[in-house]
Amino acid sequence: MSTTVSSTSANSALAQAAQSIISGVTNSTTDTSTLISAMVTARTASQTTQLTNRQNLDNTTLSAMGSLKSSLSALQTSLSGLTDGSALSKFTGSASGSGLSATTSTGAVAGSYSIAVTHVATAQKLVLGAGVLPPSNAIGTGNLTISLGNKTPMTVAINSGNNSLAGIASAINSASGNPGVTATVVTGTDGAHLVLTSNVTGQANTIQITSDSSGGLASLATVDSLGAATSNYSEKSPAQNALLSIDGTDVQSATNTITGAVAGVTLNLSAASAASTQTLTVTPDNQSATTAINTFVAAYNSFVNTASALTSFNSTGAAGSQGGPLLGDAMLSSIVNSLATSISHGVTSGSGTVSLSSIGLNLQADGTLSVDSSALSNAVTNNPSAVSAVFNATNGIGATMNKNVTTYLQTGGIIDTRVTALNSDLADVKTKATALQAYTSQLTDQYNAQFTALNTLMAQMQQNSQYLTQLFGGTNSAGALATNKS
Repeated sequence: MSTTVSSTSANSALAQAAQSIISGVTNSTTDTSTLISAMVTARTASQTTQLTNRQNLDNTTLSAMGSLKSSLSALQTSLSGLTDGSALSKFTGSASGSGLSATTSTGAVAGSYSIAVTHVATAQKLVLGAGVLPPSNAIGTGNLTISLGNKTPMTVAINSGNNSLAGIASAINSASGNPGVTATVVTGTDGAHLVLTSNVTGQANTIQITSDSSGGLASLATVDSLGAATSNYSEKSPAQNALLSIDGTDVQSATNTITGAVAGVTLNLSAASAASTQTLTVTPDNQSATTAINTFVAAYNSFVNTASALTSFNSTGAAGSQGGPLLGDAMLSSIVNSLATSISHGVTSGSGTVSLSSIGLNLQADGTLSVDSSALSNAVTNNPSAVSAVFNATNGIGATMNKNVTTYLQTGGIIDTRVTALNSDLADVKTKATALQAYTSQLTDQYNAQFTALNTLMAQMQQNSQYLTQLFGGTNSAGALATNKS
């Protein structure tokens, strides 16, 4: 949309247009297109300015709403572990040796456990022996059926195009129904060997291969047609379960990730833990709790600073840009006051009341929070019940603030309703701008037609004036009638 045209400029344009009409008889070369543009602008400037101002205000407010929603969303994210207290009830596990680690989840409790690992879970690896294939390496053609434990077997067709060890390995690896067997070819001093490796650990996941051919392809089978094991392969790694004991209780697992043996604790084994006895210690994860609380403080302070910027007033700023986009906005004031109340009020716990200040979080004059790191660390370590009370899942600060923020951000909430209204107004502005553009075009065409007609009339008048002067005379001319003596 065009910029504002002052009434002085509009009056000047109209005066020039009037003068062009008067001077038309004197062969004036006035630029009528410029005059028409000025006249049209003079007629539409006020409406254009109004629409532009509405559009700018709506877009500015929408941008402010986006900043507000973003800061509230970040605040809500920071509250996730403090709303239900889960961030304060985490544990961490550490082992006294190598090859053993632990992760914790809901249900873990503090304690120590003696973990004796006999061996870890391994995946079976088979190597085709030297000299198993016929001397001519004529593998032949047919079908190989490959199975892994109780998984659905797959059948691989071997033909003249892939009946080499490399071709067979490729066919196994690319088969769509592969149950989890990887094939490679290793060439040594004694020739090429087909190596088959299970992709999963555990004693149940053994590899079996049968062949429907009695030729060289049968040499690749791990079991014969009667189901008896062949001696074609050597086992380089067995299919075995992890075997360990926890405080004297034997435990087996098909994988090296062991869950359920210790409540809320997942054990992770690697080869370095085999044949070792270690102590696993589970302790409260104070660092995670401290980090969660500090993250919440940072997010809340960011919200306060965002709200302050949106409602700021700068008396030294340029006229029209001194106030923030939401200065005096009742909706934002309501949100700020509600969250500030949650921060400043204590939480009833039993017969007493606990507050953020009791765990080292102090409210500042500008509405932000400061963290006394020493006091917070002491509370988390030595007074965890106070920390849990402040952030309890019923009426704790995290639960209360999360409930409020959810109300603000939900579909149909106060922010969503405001954004919908702004977008609706922008759509109305667009509709009116389109109509104004159509009116501008219509007005331009109208003025062009009028000036064209005026120019035609002036040309005719000029011709008539010249004819009359020739006929009756004029300045320095007697005229044709005056010199006609007949």
